[in-house]
Amino acid sequence: MPAGTLPGMAIPVQITLDAHDPLRLAEFWAVALDYVVQPPPPGFDSWDVFADSIGLPAEQRGRLAAVVDPAGAGPRVLFQRVPEPKEAKNRVHLDVHVSHGASDQRASARAHAERLVAAGATVQREVDEPTGWCLVLQDPEGNEFCLQ
Repeated sequence: MPAGTLPGMAIPVQITLDAHDPLRLAEFWAVALDYVVQPPPPGFDSWDVFADSIGLPAEQRGRLAAVVDPAGAGPRVLFQRVPEPKEAKNRVHLDVHVSHGASDQRASARAHAERLVAAGATVQREVDEPTGWCLVLQDPEGNEFCLQ
């Protein structure tokens, strides 16, 4: 068992995505996952006020943004600025299960897809195979994900 974990507890995980515009992706994924953009630490009105308090140079600001599950159950998703553009298909992608428990799962997923398109997503294709159904989308920076 890893140090610092208790028996029966899962190891916490954070999902990190490279980005050209971390805040833009954080705002998109907050809609996609029904998360919120992570607020600044307690006692700070904004991330800029926090950055001032730790002496973070202006050119370093905006290189990170995150979204969190307001219920505290899901993993934090961090977006970090990188200089290079996305050039190939993702080797890892997210499966977003918005229709979990819905009576009409496809209609539920399609309705959520419409909200995501309005937020900057692009629908790539519909997959309907014996192993399952989903919509494949891309976020505003071209990262693929499945919506079911």
